[in-house]
Amino acid sequence: MTNNPQQPPGFYPQAQMPFGQQSPYYGMQPPPYTAPPMQPPAGVAGAKGGINVPGMLPIEESYIENILRLNKGKLVEVFTTFENNREWNAKVFKGVIEAAGRDHLILSDPETGDRYLIPMVYVDYVTFNEPIDYEYHFPGAVARYSPR
Repeated sequence: MTNNPQQPPGFYPQAQMPFGQQSPYYGMQPPPYTAPPMQPPAGVAGAKGGINVPGMLPIEESYIENILRLNKGKLVEVFTTFENNREWNAKVFKGVIEAAGRDHLILSDPETGDRYLIPMVYVDYVTFNEPIDYEYHFPGAVARYSPR
C-alpha cells in the first residue's frame, strides 16, 4: 500500500459505486446489525463444553462467585491457604456470606462482629451446614440442588 500525501495516515477510501449510482444509504447511516442471542437448548452441550442440565445453573454460570452469591446470608466455613506465611499457612474463616465478587468474598462473624474480605485466590473450598442454593430464584420458584 502506498502513502498518498494528500490523505491523512490511516485513511482508507470507501468502495466506489459505479458512475451514476448512489448508495442506498447516501447521507445517512446504514441500520446497525445486531445478531440475535444464541443460547443452546437445555440438556445439550454448552458453548464452553459440558451438558446444561435443566434446573441447574448453566455450565457458563456455575462459577464459585455466582454460587456464593446465591447463598448470601448462609453460615459457611471457608478454608484458605496462604503460601510463604510464617504465622499461619492455612486458616479457616467461619461466618455469614455478605457478598461475593469475581476475586473476593466478604464474610461476617456473627459471634464477634468481625468482617473478613478474603481474596478468592486464597480460597481452597467452602463448607455449608445446610443445602446449597444452586439455581437463581424467580418469583414463585424455590428449588435447591446439589452441586454437579
